[in-house]
Amino acid sequence: MQHWQFGNKPVIGLTGGIGSGKSTVAAELGKLGCGVIDADAFSRQAMGDGQILQQVQSHWGDAVFDEMGHLDRKALGALVFSSPDELKILENMIHPYVHRQRQAMRQRYMADQTVIAIVEDCPLLFEAGLDSEVDVTIFVAADEEIRRQRVLSTRGWSTEELTRRQKNQLKLDIKANCADYVVNNNGGEKDCFDQVRHVLSDILQSPDPKSQIST
Repeated sequence: MQHWQFGNKPVIGLTGGIGSGKSTVAAELGKLGCGVIDADAFSRQAMGDGQILQQVQSHWGDAVFDEMGHLDRKALGALVFSSPDELKILENMIHPYVHRQRQAMRQRYMADQTVIAIVEDCPLLFEAGLDSEVDVTIFVAADEEIRRQRVLSTRGWSTEELTRRQKNQLKLDIKANCADYVVNNNGGEKDCFDQVRHVLSDILQSPDPKSQIST
């Protein structure tokens, strides 16, 4: 019988580089019966919270709001992703909101007997120290050129924008070395999903989640 740290089922930390296909892996884990917690989605929701918007207004002023008084996310992103200090300020503003939402959803999934595992989908899993809040970690890997092409086609970013945002994250080889499992997403979906199913099965069957690590 497995003995998980946080409840009656494993909590899996999922991360990966920008454009690696982490969200695709998260969606597949959801289809396999996992409850997925999307940290990025909660971060976006946080930017609609009145109290947080007041903090943003107080710190950055009208430069990050449009003529109608709505938050200009592109302007805010240009400011914070060009300065680690400014990014840290924004993260500190939204962290309490994101933490509350994550914990509430985790409790719901832990109580739901139809959910076989909980997945914390978080791009800054290691940077934020959230790997200490999960039983096991998965890193989604993809070559730089593949990630660049995906980002250019799906997000409309320039190569410079990708480079700028990556500077605020740990180097990908460090993340891969920190992770318990690595899913390679250089090929097609079938190959990726085969790896995902294998990893999930291994996690669920291992008597000790840290004792039988494979990549």
